[in-house]
Amino acid sequence: MEVPRLETPRLLLKPLESEDAVQVQQVFPRWEIVRHLVNSVPWPFPPDGASRYIDGMALPAMQAGQAWHWSLRHRSDPETLIGLISLRLGPEDNRGFWLVPEWQKQGLMSEACEAVTAFWFLELQQTRLRVPKAMDNQASRRISERTGMRLVDTYRKTFVEGELLAGTWEITREEWLARNGVR
Repeated sequence: MEVPRLETPRLLLKPLESEDAVQVQQVFPRWEIVRHLVNSVPWPFPPDGASRYIDGMALPAMQAGQAWHWSLRHRSDPETLIGLISLRLGPEDNRGFWLVPEWQKQGLMSEACEAVTAFWFLELQQTRLRVPKAMDNQASRRISERTGMRLVDTYRKTFVEGELLAGTWEITREEWLARNGVR
């Protein structure tokens, strides 16, 4: 399945492209973005980190039908990348995202999450969505709570910042359908 372009009231979610690496490299390597990401994210972030990630991991996974990655762009400035959001097949880690600090605390990531979660359950027909995260990442936790996810497990995990308490949040397809009035 080709990665579709998605839209929300304020955002354009464009399928990730190799050309996005230039903008990702400019805005991504910030401590406030990377600190709660898994420790496989190199830090300090290398000068070619964005192109290595996009061309070496994200695009091949998209082509294999194992992942769906979008760049986030505000409708007021559709040429400027302000974050990424991804879905991945697998039992435990199905969604990830980041947003530049200048655009945080406006509900934009909640909009993006709603759009990709609808795609996950309606188009991909997945039975559950699981999202691990650092427990002290309050903003990310609030998104999970607001979107009907529940905490199903806690454990220690190594993030870029170091070893922290982590949790896995989950919502099933049936729960999501009922919450959104979809039959």
